[in-house]
Amino acid sequence: MDEIVYHDRYTDEDRIEKVYGDKALRWTYGTIAGRLSLSMVVKRTLFSHWYGWRMDQPKTREKIAPFIQDYELDADEFVRNVDEFANFNEFFFRKLKPEARPIDSDPNSVVFPADGRHLCIPDLSKFGGLFVKGEMFDLPTLLQDSALADRYASGSLLLSRLCPVDYHRFHFPAAGVPGESRLINGPLYSVNPIALRQNIHILTSNKRCLTPLETESFGTVLLLEIGATCVGSIQQTYSPGQA
Repeated sequence: MDEIVYHDRYTDEDRIEKVYGDKALRWTYGTIAGRLSLSMVVKRTLFSHWYGWRMDQPKTREKIAPFIQDYELDADEFVRNVDEFANFNEFFFRKLKPEARPIDSDPNSVVFPADGRHLCIPDLSKFGGLFVKGEMFDLPTLLQDSALADRYASGSLLLSRLCPVDYHRFHFPAAGVPGESRLINGPLYSVNPIALRQNIHILTSNKRCLTPLETESFGTVLLLEIGATCVGSIQQTYSPGQA
């Protein structure tokens, strides 16, 4: 089966991604029985709610130490000690020490909004396809706003995909003033490349939140957080209108 290869910009090497739940993903998106379960159960919000409840249980603490070891995480980056997490969910949305992710203080700079694997498209109007078969997700459908889609038709896009092993918080990529976040409801398919190769339109159908960020250097930047199977909760912690 195809491996997921990404380029590590720190080591300047191509690496093979370790996929959490790899067998389950490949069964779900690669077999008839799996696709049936996907349509009937897995994509539904109730399934992700159930999984979230399960990961809230105290006994899931047992999963944390093996997870850190298997996926080679650096526990020294965590704000809390590993034995302080009450369950796996608390570990999953852990905070990191500020020095673990230093931020460029130049107000004219743009930073990655999250840990993950990043894909940059400098000009959407000149890009023919994404991931598979030359298909491109539809911008009006993604934004659910035809006027916004026209405005950003030649814009640049940065797609940051968070894996289960990543720090699961996201931040504004530039200095600015955020507006109100708008929820666009939808199902919760996986956004792993194993799933996206089957259907790139997952990105335009999944539950997502759209937030405008007014900046002095770059105009209005749109941020779009897309939910996924078992990670359907998107919580904003900023105050609209405050820098």
